[in-house]
Parts: sequence; structure tokens; C-alpha cells
Amino acid sequence: MANKGNKKRRQFSLEEKMKVVEAVDSGKRKGDVAKEFGITPSTLSTFLKDRTKFEEKVREASVGPQRKRMRNALYDDIDKAVFAWFQEIHAKNILVTGSVIRKKALNLANMLGYDNFQASVGWLNRFRDRHGIALKAVCREDSDRLMNGLGIDKFNEWHAGEIIKLIADYSPDDIFNADETGVFFQLLPQHTLAAKGDHCRGGKKAKQRLTALFCCNASGTEKMRPLIVGRSPNPHCLENVHSLPCDYRANQWAWMTQDLFNEWLMQVDARMKQAERRILLLIDNCSAHNMLPRLERIQVGYLPSNCTAVLQPLNLGIIHTMKVRYRSYLLTQILLKLHSGEDQGKVDIRQAIDMIAAAWWSVKQSTVVRCWQKAGIIPMELTDSDTEAAASEPEVAIEKLWHSVALATRVPNEIHFQDFVTADDDLIIAQELIDTEVIQGMEDAENRDEAGSEEDGEVSLPMQPKITITDAISNVQKLRQFLSTCVGVPDTVFGQLNGIDEYLMRKVTQTLVDSKITDLLQTK
Repeated sequence: MANKGNKKRRQFSLEEKMKVVEAVDSGKRKGDVAKEFGITPSTLSTFLKDRTKFEEKVREASVGPQRKRMRNALYDDIDKAVFAWFQEIHAKNILVTGSVIRKKALNLANMLGYDNFQASVGWLNRFRDRHGIALKAVCREDSDRLMNGLGIDKFNEWHAGEIIKLIADYSPDDIFNADETGVFFQLLPQHTLAAKGDHCRGGKKAKQRLTALFCCNASGTEKMRPLIVGRSPNPHCLENVHSLPCDYRANQWAWMTQDLFNEWLMQVDARMKQAERRILLLIDNCSAHNMLPRLERIQVGYLPSNCTAVLQPLNLGIIHTMKVRYRSYLLTQILLKLHSGEDQGKVDIRQAIDMIAAAWWSVKQSTVVRCWQKAGIIPMELTDSDTEAAASEPEVAIEKLWHSVALATRVPNEIHFQDFVTADDDLIIAQELIDTEVIQGMEDAENRDEAGSEEDGEVSLPMQPKITITDAISNVQKLRQFLSTCVGVPDTVFGQLNGIDEYLMRKVTQTLVDSKITDLLQTK
């Protein structure tokens, strides 16, 4: 009996506790689960009772999954500031030692006004335990030496081999790549030179940019809805708008953030769970991607930081093709206004969203597959008979369009269409923190959602009259009449028009039925 009383109490990590909870969720009897994990029924009940706390801690990554106690730091704001800095450094594969973390903690503590804080070895150990940090970040110099020693081609071949191992258990339909790009959505051809090479870290141009997240699979059969990040959370042009061809979010810099990326990831994970699918998602390790939530149906694979230009499919022509399309839509809009004598008004966010989404959906499956092949991830056997270049769809018509607009708007001869397309390729898409921004970010977190309102400079176009469903049906009929006067209209165009017509007719029928029911109820 004495031995039993002195028995050491077992401690469970968060990871172990979550496995117990998941076992119960899978349908196993609680008694069987308790025996399987060697715990008492009362301990199991405690785990189930506290599951919300466990899930929240793992999702926010405020403690490492191996952590056995959820005790907060004494200097909580210093802890958060140091961890935010560590995430940024870790994402860049920079070697981080314990002494470097301690020095940084002292600097941040002074900026926060703590004069008595001591970044002792004990504090460092507790900090590492709280966040599950092993301090095994790869040194960038080691990576550079590997590249120089093997040669760039061999280096890329080696990394591609590692990725091939990662994708071995997945079909091309279930292998995805996600990446962000910046867009100067109001850029005019004559302003191309001024925008070229601009990183847009802030200032007036932050009001003229968007960040777009795209994701597609390796077979080219599935392109996910784009996520567009703007500066204004409630722009006037989106008032009374309930359906968009993309998801729209906002923050004061129109950048991708950890919160926005993780929100998007959780939504994708939920869709995959509903569809009973498991997918592999390949991403780079920018600062917005370096602290992921707990995912059930998505395995995340990181591409090497210095190889995304040759290993990331979206960077190998898919996003470029989208931008070619987007810029061609802008040029068409400019040319139409020139012919009609209208003023060259600026594009608003609603128009930009529509054109970006249309450009994304117009990227061909063959283009997507070819870019995955170029990355060395998908075998060449999947190539179809279409052999056009990934970034040249369709070159001739667009070049004619560019030439017409360039002449009319007096664009310098040395500026070409490709300069216009790539003018915003250098835009920063995620925040790179410095010490003052770490502190400011903590102090201003509550106010950020209110920043970047319409009054901060977003262009405000005249309010458009509300379009009724009767107007929409009438316009579809006008479009039918116009198409009937054209030669060689593909059957697919008429098919798409029929789909729109059917949707509108269902909508108006349901509206009439609902109104009649309402009228009957009011008369009784």
C-alpha cells in the first residue's frame, strides 16, 4: 500500500491528450480508450472536459504540442514579442542560438519598458518549452554552401527528389500548391516605369494594391477560389454585395498575415473533411506561413526558401498567365473608354476582384500541368497535345491591344507589354517584422481592423443604380440578340448563357412564389 501511495503521477503532453480525445471521437468506447492509453475513467473525463482548451492551445501554437502544462509566461508581452521575432527568423532559415534569443529578449524588454527583466538561462528553457522550440533552424550559409558545392542544377534536382518522396502517396488530383502575389490593381500603362521594382512597404501606393492567394492541383483539374486581401474592410463598391467570385479580407497594408492564411487553411481543411479527401499542400516559408493551425486533412510540405523560383509551380508561369489576362482586361477597358470618349476613371476594388477572378479561371489546364512539370514534380507523360508556351496565351491579340492603347496613351517606346504585366512582381506579400513593428503590432492589434477605411484614399466611384432581376433577364436577352449577329460563336458560350438564364429564371420564380405566400399570410 505504501508503494502505491508513492507512485509517481504521470504527466501527459497536449499531443497525447489530443490522441485520447480523437480516439473517443472515432467511436471507440470510453472504457476501451481508457485501457488503451492506461488511464483511469476520471482522467479520461477530465481530458474530454478540457478538450476545447487543448484544441485552442494547439491551434494558436501558444504552447508546443509536447508541452505538458499550459502555464503562461510571467512577462507575457515579452514572451509574445520574442516569439513573433523568432517566427520571422525561423521562416528565413537563419541559425538561432540560445544566446541570440536571450539578447533579443533583453532588447525587446527594454522597448516594452521592463528594466528588471533578466533573460536568464532558466527563462530561455521555459520559453523553449512553452513554444516547443528545439533551436534546430537551418543556417542559410549551410544551404548556400550546399548549392555552391553541388551546382544550381544538381541542387534543384536534389530538392526535387525530396519533394517526389513527399508526393509518393498522393495522386496529382490531391497535390496542391498555394502562393500569393501582389497586384497594383489600378496601374495604367503610362505609369509602368514608376511602379517597376516598387516593394510597396506602405504610403500612398498601399491604397492601390491587393494581395491575391491562388491554389491549384497538379492535374490542373481543380483551381480553388482566390483569396483577395485589400486595405479597406468595407469599401463602398461592395455595399449590398453578397456574392463574389472570390473571398475578400482586409488589413491596413493589404498583406497576407498568419491569421488570414490560417483562416483560409482551416476552411480548406473543413472542405476536404466534408469531401472525405486528404491532400498535400506545397507552400513556401514566408512569414505568413510559418505558424500553421492543427489540420486533419491537409499535409503541408515546405518548399526550400532559396528554390521557390524553380520549384514552385505557381511561380513558373501560372500566376504570370493570370496577370497577362488581368492586364489584357484592363487594356480592353481602357480602349473601350477611349473609343467612347469617356474619362479614364480608376478601377475600383469590385471591378478588380471580378477581373482577377476571371483571369484566374481562364488559365488553361494545360498551362497548369506544364508548370508542375517544369518544377520537376509531375512526370512529362501527363502532357497533352497542346504545346503552346505557358506564358503566351494568346500573344498576338494581346500585343495588338497593347500597341493600340500604348499609342493612344503615349506610353514610351521602351515600355513593352511584359513590363506592364510584371510591374508589380516585386510587391511584398507578407510583413517582414523589425523590432519596432513587433512592439507596435502588439499595441495596435485592437485597432488594426478599423484602419484602411474608405476615407483613407480608396477611389470612390459614383454609386451604381441597383440592378433588379428583371433588368438582369432583359440584359441576358440582349446578349443573346448580340451573339446571334456574330459569326462562329462556340456552342460553349451559348451553353454558359443558358446556365445563367436558368439560374435567373429559378431565382425569379422563387421570388414570385415567396411573395405570393407572404401576400396570403398578410390577408389572413
